[in-house]
Amino acid sequence: MTHSPSGVPLKAPSPQTQATQIADALAVLRTEREGLAALEAALQDEAGLGGAFSRAVTLIGTLPGRLVVTGIGKSGHVARKIQATMASTGTPALFVHPAEASHGDLGMLQAGDAVIAFSNSGETTELGDIAAHTRRTGLPLLAVTSRAQSTLACAADIALTLPNMKEACPMGLAPTTSTTMQLAFGDALAVALLQQRGFTANDFGTYHPGGRLGMRLRTVRDLMRTGTAMPVGQPETPMRDVIMEMTHKALGCIGILDHNGLLAGLITDGDLRRALDLDLATTQAKDIMNRKPLTIGPDVFAVEALRVMNERDRPITSLFVLDATHKPLGVVHMHDLLRAGVG
Repeated sequence: MTHSPSGVPLKAPSPQTQATQIADALAVLRTEREGLAALEAALQDEAGLGGAFSRAVTLIGTLPGRLVVTGIGKSGHVARKIQATMASTGTPALFVHPAEASHGDLGMLQAGDAVIAFSNSGETTELGDIAAHTRRTGLPLLAVTSRAQSTLACAADIALTLPNMKEACPMGLAPTTSTTMQLAFGDALAVALLQQRGFTANDFGTYHPGGRLGMRLRTVRDLMRTGTAMPVGQPETPMRDVIMEMTHKALGCIGILDHNGLLAGLITDGDLRRALDLDLATTQAKDIMNRKPLTIGPDVFAVEALRVMNERDRPITSLFVLDATHKPLGVVHMHDLLRAGVG
């Protein structure tokens, strides 16, 4: 008998029980996969769901206001997730609970908004007040349901009718296949809107500044060392001074700037080791510098800078950051990237 980390004994199931459990799980996945396949086929019907989908994308993408997402029960949980996905991918959106809408939160809806309501049956009583409010005020109403003749679908400006597939629950009652289809459909809608808006990875980073994802979406400009923190010298700088500058700035390199302030070359610790046999009293920076060093732009993602550093047979630890004129803006070091959680 094995034990959990908390010390609770865990009894292994019999082979028959384990086989049954896995078979049940696989049956659920097959049923939900069939639902997604049916949804995919329906979206290809330009006279049906496909056409309604395109109209929805056009309407939401040109809204002067926000997309108000609503639903209750399991559909409500899906709606909350879709609202969060919309908001983080460039579509201004908020979730309004239909029960709270009936008790004052209808005031959150304003001119220029549209409402998208998720209800598998299309007969959810709690959605009645918010749907009626859109009819009174002229706000567009979109319905995501599996029943084209339902009350909600008939009231909507755009009815997004998903295939009516059996639930994966053996009793056919617990929302499973239907919520999987709703979730996938909402994601498809969000990504289509993302594409229509020309939403970029930089935009995504703006909306996700926190956590590991936010760190991976930071740019080189955010993490580079600038000003006096940059180790720099001139082509005529004596090697003794080159070594002092590299030691003081502790980045393992020094940028050699021409008389216009542009990067003319780079000296690394490796270059110094290869120059040990030279006379330090007479050798100058230009004598040993690499005249074609690897550099990077300021708006490159930090994760890409780390990839560039590591793709060499011998990884490099620092990159000079240059503007379009070849002028150094800063230096980005591998340790800075790793400390920022980029790796």
